[in-house]
Amino acid sequence: MTRARCLIVLLDGLGDRPSVELKKRTPLMYARKPFIDRLSREGVNGLMDPVGPGIPVGSDTGHLAILGYDPYKYYTGRGPFEALGAGIRLEPGDVAFRYNLATVDENWRLIDRRAGRISTEEAEVLADSLRDLAADLSKGGVEVIIRSTVEHRGVLVLRGPSLSHKVTDVDPHKENVTVEMPRPTEASEGARRTAQILAELIKGSHALLTVHELNRDRVRRGMMAANALLTRGGGVMPNLYSLNERFKIRSSVIAGGALYKGVCGAAGMEVVNVEGATGTLKTNLAGKFRAARDRLRVDDLVFLHIKGTDSASHDRSPASKAQFIERVDEEFSRAFGDTPSGLVICVTGDHTTSSITGEHRGDPVPLLIWGDEVRRDGVESFDEVNCSKGGLNRLRGLDLMNVLLDVANVTEMFGE
Repeated sequence: MTRARCLIVLLDGLGDRPSVELKKRTPLMYARKPFIDRLSREGVNGLMDPVGPGIPVGSDTGHLAILGYDPYKYYTGRGPFEALGAGIRLEPGDVAFRYNLATVDENWRLIDRRAGRISTEEAEVLADSLRDLAADLSKGGVEVIIRSTVEHRGVLVLRGPSLSHKVTDVDPHKENVTVEMPRPTEASEGARRTAQILAELIKGSHALLTVHELNRDRVRRGMMAANALLTRGGGVMPNLYSLNERFKIRSSVIAGGALYKGVCGAAGMEVVNVEGATGTLKTNLAGKFRAARDRLRVDDLVFLHIKGTDSASHDRSPASKAQFIERVDEEFSRAFGDTPSGLVICVTGDHTTSSITGEHRGDPVPLLIWGDEVRRDGVESFDEVNCSKGGLNRLRGLDLMNVLLDVANVTEMFGE
């Protein structure tokens, strides 16, 4: 029995809903994607609920489930995975948060959660300007680490004794509401202390960012000032058993965003960095697909994450999402158009993001598996409706790795 190598192409926020703008079609239905449709015709298709039917999930819990880790068991918060993906080696007791650079008014009313989707370069400048504030706070016995990642996103780590991730999110996840400072969610000294440190950091950073020359210049140019840190997803690093321990495979991840590098890195996958892989709509798709092709010479499984589909959805732009899917198809075909023998390809998403509302929803995502030994099911194109007619039927995210690696002749028999 010959084992095949596996490529997972995960388009973040891939699932969607029909929009008037696209003539009552989803971006996947609207986009011209001949190569992915060919894989669908020659493969087996279905729908996948990353965690469960009707449950909207984040990319963190969605990725955990898809890699085979029950998020109800292993998930404490998004922050630790973001930190790991940003190159911060967490120590026991560290509490990590994801943050957004955002725009608030003088009354802390949230104007924009992403500060007009500030550029990565500008966000790094603003994060660097908070080093002295972090150093002052660290004098109280808790080290404060602030690191910008992609665009408005960043990581905040608190390191020291008597800390807890049991505090409320500062990010309200919606705009035109008043931002509230963190509060403890349990009656412990660690939670109280952590909430107090966060509040001091958030208030102090607002004062500094408001008068920063970069923000003054942004306002002069009619842009939004990135003047607030909105923390969320506080957690501690879970102890995950690796994919190699579970399946005896060598694996790697190619991604631009810190979260995806972090989740996959925690699962024991080697992180492959590609120049120009920004985690944005302008990411280096060609380079990422070439890197995937190269890694498949040595790895049993390569996980290629693509963020742009989710970004377009959050920007409420169905047309941009469809156009980005077409770009993905073009570069995918250029790198893998010869569909090499001995390879199993999986294409799916980690959740549905509505490009109408900009929110994650609990609709299932389309899924295809292509390979030499799959049972073709007659589905003609890859989208949310046609895949519902496929031979895979409707899977849980937790089942995907077993199904995929079974097609690749990797999984071992249960029993004798």
